[in-house]
This record gives sequence, structure tokens and C-alpha cells, in this order.
Amino acid sequence: MKKLCLILGLFLCLHAFTQTVYSVDSKYDADVKVYVASSKYDADLVVYKCSSKYDATDNKGLWYFVSSKYDAKKKIYFCDSKYDADLIIYFTDSKYDAQWRTSSKKSLMY
Repeated sequence: MKKLCLILGLFLCLHAFTQTVYSVDSKYDADVKVYVASSKYDADLVVYKCSSKYDATDNKGLWYFVSSKYDAKKKIYFCDSKYDADLIIYFTDSKYDAQWRTSSKKSLMY
């Protein structure tokens, strides 16, 4: 019984620190409004899209997109203008490039 509780506790801790996101169709349903920049130098956060939710750990820009809003830690809305956005992101092809460029906005993804 103790082993089962320990395994369950570890699983819940790992899930608590994942960056699972869901893209919503309305800005009113979103927790965070994001704009995708064409350059990483214009971004607050450089994001890497993970293929597994277990790779999307901590608050480092490693995101896993889920198919249900109930499975997501954050619901995001993609804005057409950077002036409407809370957070400006840039998608990278390398996991090692994912990082915060504007640390004052980290709280948006907690």
C-alpha cells in the first residue's frame, strides 16, 4: 500500500509541473493570450512543442498541446496582433533553444 501511495504521489508531482496547453477559439476562454513572433529576439518566450507530455516539464518553454481543455494547465488564445497579447512567443525546432527571454512574464504560465 505504501508503494502504491508513493508511486501515485510521484505521478501527481510530475503532472503538476508539466506545461500542457490547449488552444481555445475565443480570447475570453483563454488564461493567456499569445502572439507568435517571426523572430526569437522579439519573443518573451521561446517555445518548443514536445511530442510527449512527459517532456514538457517545468516552466521552461517546453509545451505539450493536449486535445482537451480539461487536461490542460493553461488555455491559450493565439492573437493576430502582438498588442493584444499577454505573451509573445516564438516556436523553435530545438528543445535546447526553449527559454524565457523576459523573466518578468514567467508568472503567466504558472
